[in-house]
Amino acid sequence: MNLRPAVFLDRDGVLIEDAHYVGCTSRVRLIPGAAEAVAALNRAGRAVVVVTNQAGVAKGMFTEAAVEAVHAFLAEQIAGYGARIDAFYYCPHHPDGEVAAYRTRCECRKPGAGMLRAAAADLGLDPTQSWMVGDRETDLAAGAAVGCRTVLVRTGYGAGVDATALDRDGLNLELVATDLADAVAKLGLGAAARRAA
Repeated sequence: MNLRPAVFLDRDGVLIEDAHYVGCTSRVRLIPGAAEAVAALNRAGRAVVVVTNQAGVAKGMFTEAAVEAVHAFLAEQIAGYGARIDAFYYCPHHPDGEVAAYRTRCECRKPGAGMLRAAAADLGLDPTQSWMVGDRETDLAAGAAVGCRTVLVRTGYGAGVDATALDRDGLNLELVATDLADAVAKLGLGAAARRAA
């Protein structure tokens, strides 16, 4: 079986503005250039997979159905740019959650790599030929744990991360980029033409 390369993306702070627990579609705001970057990845033949911690479920702020509605809405929004997400994986858990059913330490919550492992198994992906793009060190650690090369973007929480203090080797950190569009261009995975507003 031939395994495919992928680009794993964090959601909040990479694809959409991090509005601190996005649990409804009215709070979804695409980061400029992100949808076009996903379209460029699609054209480059990369599987595009979102892997996102959604602790708001464990904290009782919204339901898993709300997370899935946000993902359906996001998929619809980026489809307008000729882009598609191949799959969405999310972790609803948190060790200090208010909702007992979700109060746990799990392998799927980043920096754990459970979501990436599940996606690789489900979709026939080769993490060692893939990238993980995130705005937090936990995103990068999850990617590195399965052998992905990683990219830190300066959107979302990434704007405040001191990249010089990161363990570049331990995180397989190969690039710090302005945003997802910049990352895609610098990785040579296709130009992300920006749509005029």
